[in-house]
Amino acid sequence: MFLYRVIEALKFDKVQFALAGGFAVALHGAVRGTIDLDIVVVLNLGNLVALEKALTKLGLHSRIPVTAKEIHQFREEYIKKRNLIAWNFYNPKDPTELVDIILTHDAKKMKTVLVRSGGHSLPVLAIEELIKMKNESGRPQDLEDIKALRSIRK
Repeated sequence: MFLYRVIEALKFDKVQFALAGGFAVALHGAVRGTIDLDIVVVLNLGNLVALEKALTKLGLHSRIPVTAKEIHQFREEYIKKRNLIAWNFYNPKDPTELVDIILTHDAKKMKTVLVRSGGHSLPVLAIEELIKMKNESGRPQDLEDIKALRSIRK
């Protein structure tokens, strides 16, 4: 399964990360369909380089012609001037294999939990962190996710 391959590759290259987005919502127990993996990472240069290396080894390519070094150096400019909130990776051989690296949040400052799934231990953003992120975006699907997460939390 793609999720587990990505997690194992990130762990192998010692990337500091946590799952966010639809997979995180589902791993907390809400019914949620999604294809892409949304990930938050610690936003330092070494971690971004390790991330890029791990994803490249899986055959994934950046959708835009930037490197980890450039993301680190120009991240704030990319967010403010180009609305680049996620660094997207895809597999040209399988269009269902998508990873979005969230650039607007630093995993170092976020609470995570470990969730067991398929024999793997997965670092996932805590429910309150997911709610905060989804509230910031305000997209209809995110608002639905917030309702589902709040019902789980009770």
